[in-house]
Amino acid sequence: MSISSRFSVAIHILCLLAINKDKVTNTSEYLAGSVNTNPVVIRKVMSMLKGAGLVHVRAGVAGAKLAKELSEITLLDVYKAVNVVAENDLFSSHEHPNPECIVGRNIQQSLTKQFSAAQKAMERSLEIVTLEDVVQDILQSDNV
Repeated sequence: MSISSRFSVAIHILCLLAINKDKVTNTSEYLAGSVNTNPVVIRKVMSMLKGAGLVHVRAGVAGAKLAKELSEITLLDVYKAVNVVAENDLFSSHEHPNPECIVGRNIQQSLTKQFSAAQKAMERSLEIVTLEDVVQDILQSDNV
């Protein structure tokens, strides 16, 4: 199982808002066309981004805008905004291993430590990348 696609969709939305900030009205229909999904999905993700203070949207008014500078928004901010996973819950262990087995009775506590460390490392990695970095990479890639 992979991390929810809400994370990549949210990054896509935020990058598009930044790149098109003065060019088009960023409606959910327009954003959905770029993401290639249903506008309802966009509105749900936008609601989460609004709740995290990353975008400005108003009910009944078409268009959305970034609430912060790109350099102030990290991938970790986006990751947390769209509730990808709960803290220390990125990896899960199988339930109900056999307590009569040495591995079965000890595997969950052993893996919990390792999985927690792995999640923390991933989150530290996301924390050092800003949306400005992602947008610059997108623009450079398009000019190649």
